Amino acid sequence: MKNTKIVISIILSLLPLIVQAQSEISKTWVADLGNGKYKNPVLYADYSDPDVCRVGEDYYMTASSFNCVPGLPILHSKDLVNWRIVGHAINRMPDCAIYGEGVNHGGNVWAPSIRYHNGEYYIYYGDPDIGIFMTKTKDPSGEWDSLTLVKKGKGLIDPCPLFDDDGQVYLVHAFAGSRAGIKSLLSITRLTSDGKRTIGESRIIYDGHDTDPTIEGPKFYKRNGYYYIFAPAGGVATGWQLAMRSKNVYGPYERKVVMTQDKTITNGPHQGAWIDTPTGEDWFVHFQDVGAFGRVMHLQPMIWKDDWCVIGEDEDKDGCGNPVLTYRKPNVGKTYSRSTPAESDDFNTNTLGLQWQWHSNPQDWWYFTNKEKGCLNLYSVPLPDNYKNMWDVPNLLLQKTPASEFTATMKMTLKPDKRFKGEMAGLVVMGLDYGVITLRNEENGYKLTQAECLKADKGNAEKVNEQVNLSDPTVYLKVKVNSKAQCQFYYSIDGRKFIKIGDLFQAREGKWIGAKIGMFCLRPIKGNDGGSAEIDWFRLDK
Repeated sequence: MKNTKIVISIILSLLPLIVQAQSEISKTWVADLGNGKYKNPVLYADYSDPDVCRVGEDYYMTASSFNCVPGLPILHSKDLVNWRIVGHAINRMPDCAIYGEGVNHGGNVWAPSIRYHNGEYYIYYGDPDIGIFMTKTKDPSGEWDSLTLVKKGKGLIDPCPLFDDDGQVYLVHAFAGSRAGIKSLLSITRLTSDGKRTIGESRIIYDGHDTDPTIEGPKFYKRNGYYYIFAPAGGVATGWQLAMRSKNVYGPYERKVVMTQDKTITNGPHQGAWIDTPTGEDWFVHFQDVGAFGRVMHLQPMIWKDDWCVIGEDEDKDGCGNPVLTYRKPNVGKTYSRSTPAESDDFNTNTLGLQWQWHSNPQDWWYFTNKEKGCLNLYSVPLPDNYKNMWDVPNLLLQKTPASEFTATMKMTLKPDKRFKGEMAGLVVMGLDYGVITLRNEENGYKLTQAECLKADKGNAEKVNEQVNLSDPTVYLKVKVNSKAQCQFYYSIDGRKFIKIGDLFQAREGKWIGAKIGMFCLRPIKGNDGGSAEIDWFRLDK
């Protein structure tokens, strides 16, 4: 335990250098280098706790989505480097997972696993306040079944199933200390053959308190007669990757550290998935915490030696690898073109782009995608009771921020209800702190305001940095974000000449998620109707 504390202390002392180096990487980031190699991270956006399964030549990935809706994003790849988002497994959180009319920050969907069995795809995830849920489908890009509560209990997190050779089904999971009252333990329980219910109680199979504190995020596999559990330990920003093995599903399990940061700049390299290719190669995906931009996904080479895995490059041949920054692309038998998850949206279809998420379950009337007109209508939603700032506003329509320099621009027309004053809409960079540019209808016309709110999660009020009066409700709003997550806001009345407004804002992460960017439409009066904001397009340029 003493040695573990020393290692964590050393890593923490290096974090400022790591963040600086990461900023330099993000300035020139391209995952697929076009020369047969790739550069990490392969997904430079907040896809926390990723898990991947392969079916034939197709790879499907999901990740934690916490309170954001739709949840459980589904991404598809052919080569583990180029990814695109193809859907979500959850359209709405179950009623039991929503608390009041606000936002359950950092709650709901934690560390999912995705598996393929008997022609169906399964996803299990832990809701730390309720228990372990499951959903399944035959088409991962289509509709998923309604959620099933597999095991009820507070603090049950990070589940992963194993469909054994003899027809038995097992589930490994961890514990959240904030809810369960204990952590650093892993347990296994049996499941019914359909994977929908537990049989008996969970049995603790590993105690990491002494050598692997905060062990969590287990993934379950079987190979060469061994049961394997891959699990991270040591904390999100400072941890390492373990592999454990046993000939008996309930242990005892041997443990081995198979990847650490060592002298690399990739802090906390852990928690993810072992996958293979049709050509017989082995690879490992995991995340790295990069602060305001969230937890980004890396791809590491992996080999097996004496029935232990080695992840990353093992230059000193001690059986423990270190993360790579560049490497040859996986040999999947073919070459595929570069692709990335969607970011811009012209709103010219009848549905929102797959990149968009609300901060909580949406109401049916919050928006209208007007394909005929080619725009998005956001209807003004009354501010929550006891409103202090935008932290607990559920109808924020947001997407992940890419962890590189980028500019986001949107064209918006505010269409307020003539009976009311104070209806507003705008562009926001949202996190524990947030920066915002808002157009509001007032007694004497329209007012554009740039403001920020520091420690929004603590209930602090917004601070206005600059205001200007406008005569027209149509405005172009822009924010430029640099690799240090510093944001400068701009506006334009003609879409050509942009004027700087307000101060430079330093973005911060949210609750277990990276900073997000998007739009909103609000009104201070409840009433029975209101106005709207018409969004012509939202474009993100790198």
